[in-house]
Amino acid sequence: MMDKLEFKAENICSSIRIDKWLSETDCGVSRSMLQKLLKDEKVTVNGQSVNKSYQLKNGDIIEVEIPEPVSLDVVPENIPLEIVYSDDHLLIVNKPKGMVVHPAAGNYSGTMVNALLYHCGEQLSSINGVIRPGIVHRIDKNTSGLLIVAKTDEAHRKLAEQIKEHTFTREYHAVVCGRFKEQTGIIDAPIGRNPFDRKKMCVTDKNSKEARTEYTVLDEFDNYSYVKLKLFTGRTHQIRVHMSYIGRPVFGDDVYGKPSKYCEGQCLHAKKIGFIHPANGEYYEFDSELPEYFKFVLNKLSGGRI
Repeated sequence: MMDKLEFKAENICSSIRIDKWLSETDCGVSRSMLQKLLKDEKVTVNGQSVNKSYQLKNGDIIEVEIPEPVSLDVVPENIPLEIVYSDDHLLIVNKPKGMVVHPAAGNYSGTMVNALLYHCGEQLSSINGVIRPGIVHRIDKNTSGLLIVAKTDEAHRKLAEQIKEHTFTREYHAVVCGRFKEQTGIIDAPIGRNPFDRKKMCVTDKNSKEARTEYTVLDEFDNYSYVKLKLFTGRTHQIRVHMSYIGRPVFGDDVYGKPSKYCEGQCLHAKKIGFIHPANGEYYEFDSELPEYFKFVLNKLSGGRI
């Protein structure tokens, strides 16, 4: 059985496509879902199915059929995890490059969540639902490094609050293309969804949020730099977007820069995290060794010097 939403187009002063109008209407349906419903002819205007480019007129009656949600069982999988630290409240995992953090379209198995369910059972916070149990923050598939996972809802809330208040330490190391005139600096540029490609983010003043990244040059070789990066905010793809924005894209980044034969995806590692423990109030900090792929890139670009 399907739910049906009904709208009446009113106060339309200029032509507007139905997909744009619906996405701007508070209907509780994501943009990607709306696109799928339009493609599947689940959207009608005055009783007739329309495509996404239909131009709405005042008085049009729009009906949207919402199919019943499909339940998704996330299956525990015996996938090796490098657990750096664990107690009754949280654990720290060193995620390898190439592993997806949580299930999503196209990746319903082999994720960190599948592995966590095997290693931790039901001892994971439930705040983010069955798809993201315990996941307080995430890093991209081709970014390696440290992640914190909450075992209890109380720990999850307290850790999430630290991230929100920018008191949660997150330090990354990266190899980027090009050199810097200044050996340290702060990139302060808001980030939002790319209006021309919904899968990408960009620096923009429209529908964006504050984003600040501090960089420090650790070494230079030829036309590349090895840098340390500190996040003051945590926007989607923040480091990759900011580095590309200043003309120093992360080495190997096939979305915001150029791919490389030496590295599948970006050469970016979440090296250090620090936080106030949600149970005892003490400050904890964890540092990880650079992974082999990262060392390989440094060795190649430095001519064996590193």
